[in-house]
Amino acid sequence: MKKLAISTLAVLIACPAFAGHPHDGSSWQIGGYDPYVGLRGGIAYSNTNYNLLNTKESMTDMTFQGRVAMGLEIDKQYRSEIEWSIYSKAKDSSDFAGYNVDVNTKLQTLLLNTYMEFGGYRMIRPFAGLGIGAGFADIDASGAGIAKSTDKAGFSASGMLGMTFDMEHFAVDVAARYTYVDVASGLHNFGGDIGIRFMF
Repeated sequence: MKKLAISTLAVLIACPAFAGHPHDGSSWQIGGYDPYVGLRGGIAYSNTNYNLLNTKESMTDMTFQGRVAMGLEIDKQYRSEIEWSIYSKAKDSSDFAGYNVDVNTKLQTLLLNTYMEFGGYRMIRPFAGLGIGAGFADIDASGAGIAKSTDKAGFSASGMLGMTFDMEHFAVDVAARYTYVDVASGLHNFGGDIGIRFMF
């Protein structure tokens, strides 16, 4: 996993060198669509509904999130991408049937996202997006003689609202997003991030 993350980061750092330049007008296309690579980061509020000892509690924490995306842009209005997200560990503790238990949640998601941008503005455009895919959660519970670990994949869906600041060969995206993952008794993530997309 660490080697994959380092390799992905190296590719993203190198991407601006291959992006189109306004002076030569060069551009790569796939099936007539413009490809891009995106790198995003932000902060989120995580809420995991966790059931232990026949007691369900809401486990909450603030987390950091990082995302890598590869996609295709269609005439400045529609774009679609595959996005991999990693979240920092969410930590919380609560009483389950009288026992104080610490619960740690690690999460990753792999989503297919589709966005629609509104308005005929050249540089600044609002957008809305929807994503579906899978979430991968590793939930550990420990304390009071209890040690339980659950590693599970489940359906995931996401909704996004934001603004794009288009600079032709790169764009800055600012977005608020909600992500649901069907693990435990339901994991909800509310967050915001800022990212940059390099167009080719």
